[in-house]
Amino acid sequence: MSSNADCFVVLPANCASGSLIFGRNAEDATAVGGVGVSSEVCYYDVSDVLEGKTDGGAALEPSGDGLRVILQKPKPGLWGGDFGANDRGVAIGLTWSAGQEEAKDSDSLLGTDIVRIALAESSEVEAAVDLIGSLVAKHSNDSSKLNFVVCDPSAAWILSSAGKVWAAEKLQASFQRLPSGGLTVTNTIDKSSEGLDTAASFAAAHDAEAQAPEAEWSGPKPNGDATYTQQDMFETLRSASGDGSRAATVSVLSAKGSSISCHWFTGTPNAAESVFKPFVFAPKPRISPLTQVQSDAEQTLLHSLHANRKPAALEHLRSLERSCVDELNNYFSLQDHASDELDELLKDCVEAEVKFYR
Repeated sequence: MSSNADCFVVLPANCASGSLIFGRNAEDATAVGGVGVSSEVCYYDVSDVLEGKTDGGAALEPSGDGLRVILQKPKPGLWGGDFGANDRGVAIGLTWSAGQEEAKDSDSLLGTDIVRIALAESSEVEAAVDLIGSLVAKHSNDSSKLNFVVCDPSAAWILSSAGKVWAAEKLQASFQRLPSGGLTVTNTIDKSSEGLDTAASFAAAHDAEAQAPEAEWSGPKPNGDATYTQQDMFETLRSASGDGSRAATVSVLSAKGSSISCHWFTGTPNAAESVFKPFVFAPKPRISPLTQVQSDAEQTLLHSLHANRKPAALEHLRSLERSCVDELNNYFSLQDHASDELDELLKDCVEAEVKFYR
């Protein structure tokens, strides 16, 4: 299953409350007549975030205590994920991957493995970029080509890799669309593999036939007056979505003490036909089993019920989504940390959505 995605990043100068907003539409270019493979949403506590076997087969080498992670997986049964966030406000997503089938079970790390490990061990964005680079250099398969977007409340980076070499660029534009389709880092290289020729375009040198295309912004556009919100990003992702769009995610990353970071998941295909549900790192989060594939099923129950929804359900759910955004924004304006009353926030929202589908 592809880990491709169309990504949108809006830096704090454009955003309400000084947050950084990262939106991602997962894609499946091979989907015909709709997306049939479920994306899973899974939560990991510090005790189990680095347990299990990686999808690429390389042994885990934990460097210390892990962090709590919320992870989206592009298909059931994977160890890693194509998007996720941790309780320190770091969010990471894949925008493009190639050569991953050849890399599976080859004593290497897949891009999805790297996302989970970097989230489990990185407290801020530059540490995450450095760790991803180190993991690529040590464990990436020679056939792999990957693009990552790495964010925290202060900054966003893009990192491209080919085999065991990599290059990363710190985003300077106040907002940027990062489509899938090839390597993204070109001539601006702020961090890289040791000995890399930084005078040449990384993408052109390592993937001349598949550089990521440029693309215009979609939907509500940031205008520099610090008013762009998560609801604007929802509409941006809906505007950019299509029949091959899979689950969508939005992370609103806020500096500790200023507000509370919040991560929104559809858990269902095509943002234009889905609603976003929120997750925060409360003291003891619980998420619904409806976002995970059970042992006797091929899809999440949320995905299956959404596929058979009544047309009228979406209008009612959009109204609930707007109310949820307003209520959380009010809560965040009054609180600087998530209390236990938000432990089951995502669970409650998913189960409220499902009631409209039954």
